[in-house]
Amino acid sequence: MRIGELSERTGTPRRLLRYYEEQRLIAVGRSANGYREYDEFLVDRVLQIRGLLDAGLPTRIIREILPCLDQPRAIHVADATPEMIATLELERDQMTQRIQGLIRNRDAVADYLDTVRVNHRPRAVLGG
Repeated sequence: MRIGELSERTGTPRRLLRYYEEQRLIAVGRSANGYREYDEFLVDRVLQIRGLLDAGLPTRIIREILPCLDQPRAIHVADATPEMIATLELERDQMTQRIQGLIRNRDAVADYLDTVRVNHRPRAVLGG
């Protein structure tokens, strides 16, 4: 597929897709006329990348863990440095804190909606 289709299917601007390519987060083929050709599997990959970026992971870490996303049960990382492990532990802990905050906020909104629905009475329509 072409960049426009990948952009549309993932909600990711073309410029950002080219950035992902520059950062070696996605590998892109070229057609005979030189246009970028994006494989179907990149739809999921781009969505994974966006999720990891939204979670606060930097691209340098994402690049390291992307191979693990294909087969999470077959992770073999021989060259993980203590610094990388510490960074990933920190990122994991920060994600956990954000998740807990989101859960609290979701529950507060749900409680508010429950209260509003109980107290909401349809008003009679005047006229006639």
